Amino acid sequence: MQIEQIYPFVLVILFAVAAGVVGSFAYMKRMLLASDVISHLALPGLGIAFLLKYNPLTGGAISLFLGTLLIWRIQQRSGLGIDATVGIVFAASLAIGAAVTPNEDLLEALFGASQRLSFIALLIGSAAVFVVLLSIFRLKHQLALSVFSPDLAAATGVRVSRLDLYFLLLFSLTVLVGLRFMGALLGSALIIVPAATANQLTSKMSDFVIASCAASVLSVSLGWTLNLLLLHSSTPGPSIAIVSALLFGASLLKKI
Repeated sequence: MQIEQIYPFVLVILFAVAAGVVGSFAYMKRMLLASDVISHLALPGLGIAFLLKYNPLTGGAISLFLGTLLIWRIQQRSGLGIDATVGIVFAASLAIGAAVTPNEDLLEALFGASQRLSFIALLIGSAAVFVVLLSIFRLKHQLALSVFSPDLAAATGVRVSRLDLYFLLLFSLTVLVGLRFMGALLGSALIIVPAATANQLTSKMSDFVIASCAASVLSVSLGWTLNLLLLHSSTPGPSIAIVSALLFGASLLKKI
């Protein structure tokens, strides 16, 4: 086995760690459903990039971050709730993405693809994960305070609205790292499901973050192996999502 063949697995494991951390805070902030839509924001950019024969991840990154900023801006200006705002942007982005993506590339845009990864791409992806983890670490006290008491957080000088924007951008960056493996449709699955699994296992915040990371990494490891040995799909995304769902089902047994 050539060392280049290890790069995708290394990056998806790093993505799993970031997804576990971000997902745990998204769960505590009750933003999981809203955050799920964020991964779909990459679809128009992916579709246009495929149409123009350009790097799909570049197109996905542009529409992902522009869409995130748009959600935040509409919510601030209109006073709509986050669910209504993301619903509007979600419908528009999904329609645009489906309309512009060539049929032969639609499956890859939705579910990702198993591709070789260059060392430079690995470094860029690793750097993005480092930025996510470092930023969450530096913002963890503000995030925790905004979870339990937004009014108290605001009274202590925390700009809650701006903090939400920072968190949404970090969420988007995490989705972008995993986009090549999970696609726009499953991009947030590894962020949402492991966090829900961890919630069934512990109620302590520090343990919750660790359990979410562990469930995410285990989902990736088992899903990648399942796809490699049995399913032989062109992308590991569906098998990873299946394993994460099975782990959540197993976590429910604790309360039976």
